[in-house]
Amino acid sequence: MGVVVIVLAAGYGAAAGLLLPRAAYRLSVAPGTPWRHSCPQGHRLRGWLGPARCRPPRPEPAPPGPGYAYGPGYAYGPGPAAPGPVHAYGPRALLPAALTGAVCALIAAAVGVRPEAAAYAALAPLLVLLALVDRAVHRLPDVLTLPLAAGAAALLGIAALLPGSAGSWRLALLGGGALGAAYLVLHLINPAGMGLGDVKLALSLGVALGWYGWGVWASGAFLGLLYGALHGLTLLLRGSATRDQGFAFGPFMAAGALTGVLLGGFGA
Repeated sequence: MGVVVIVLAAGYGAAAGLLLPRAAYRLSVAPGTPWRHSCPQGHRLRGWLGPARCRPPRPEPAPPGPGYAYGPGYAYGPGPAAPGPVHAYGPRALLPAALTGAVCALIAAAVGVRPEAAAYAALAPLLVLLALVDRAVHRLPDVLTLPLAAGAAALLGIAALLPGSAGSWRLALLGGGALGAAYLVLHLINPAGMGLGDVKLALSLGVALGWYGWGVWASGAFLGLLYGALHGLTLLLRGSATRDQGFAFGPFMAAGALTGVLLGGFGA
């Protein structure tokens, strides 16, 4: 049963990850800039989900020149014009598919068939999308962070009502508020090093971590800071960044929270 659940979770995660590249491209813009609505070649994008590949629309046939005469039933009229070549414009689908599939498989392995596993797996694609956007433009858009926080609270609230759950919804809500407040203090101390997007992301991560108690909450919060600090130190030692240069911190916050959730799932 456990292997089946893991395989199903990995398949769900991979399928959901395949839908993320177009959204990641459209959302990866600087603050104050409208979301992208066209590919780099100017073709209008339809929808938000799917691969970051564009097939230009079929151009209209050119009107016939002077003296052109159609045969009976227009049999000799100009045929339909062929569409342009397909071109890619954003992240490849393999990375988000593999990453989301791996995250969901790990959650299934750690949490098992308990109700909160479905809640965590449902939130995983949105968290991966946030990581892709943050890595691309060092930004965590409100259109993702705020629904993620509300979704985490709502889904874990539903899980708490179902039999077999192993956490506490009250502690989850307290954990979200506590981690959000902690990151708000860090933002006020050093606004250049900790953005408001990180503060809003901390709300949902705190909810996810608080579900399994304060021990898991503290572990996930600390590991997120540790992962980010180690990455920053590595950049400094390699000469790839300066002390004043920022980097995307959201992926490391998410990695720390995932580690904490896995520890909590195995412990429960």
